[in-house]
Amino acid sequence: MSDTAQQQVNRDMLTDFDEVANVISAKDVKDYLLDNPEFFVEYPELAEKLAIPHQQKGSVSLVELQSEQLRKKNRLLSHKLNQLISVAKQNEEIYRIYADLNLQLLCCRFFSEVQDVLEDFMRPRLKLSAVVLKSFSGAHALPEIQRKLFIEKRFKHDCFFFGRLSQHEKQLLFTDGNVESVALMLLGDKGDLGILAIGSKDASHFNPDMDTLLITQLQQFLNVILPNLAGY
Repeated sequence: MSDTAQQQVNRDMLTDFDEVANVISAKDVKDYLLDNPEFFVEYPELAEKLAIPHQQKGSVSLVELQSEQLRKKNRLLSHKLNQLISVAKQNEEIYRIYADLNLQLLCCRFFSEVQDVLEDFMRPRLKLSAVVLKSFSGAHALPEIQRKLFIEKRFKHDCFFFGRLSQHEKQLLFTDGNVESVALMLLGDKGDLGILAIGSKDASHFNPDMDTLLITQLQQFLNVILPNLAGY
């Protein structure tokens, strides 16, 4: 083949290559590799030769990049696992506290004893700043106007409220001023028994997104025992 003919063949090959390059997009390459995960198994030398830009190390091989990504995923999974274990231990401890609390409440004979048990158990063991049981009847009942205030403002759509109260509302419920966030529950099947108010000095401790399983069980337990207490 003459030099002229060979040059023409080379030009034709370059033209064909440019046309193919223009047709094949980066997405095509990506899709092909995803559909053919064994590609680098068949051509392992390419994995070592490919240079991947890296912010700290300059260029690294594909194998190095994959190894680093796997290490990061392992660290992340390990961190998440430790978090789950920590949360599980906390939940187990809280569950035990509520189980002990329910046993003590069963021994109560008067409404005033329920207040004492709730405060003695929940304040130190759950690290709370205040636990107050406000009855809707009896000598120390919450006045009617205050009762309506809380029901209309805080229990309009639910029998629970989690979050922050106004200064006036805190003064109505708590003698201790060191309360920044609260959990309130309306007691009684018809909301006619009273309010249990639990306060924390941590402004983010009680929030609308918190889990309500255990506190709902406490509410149901109180709804059963309170109406039967002598002197209520």
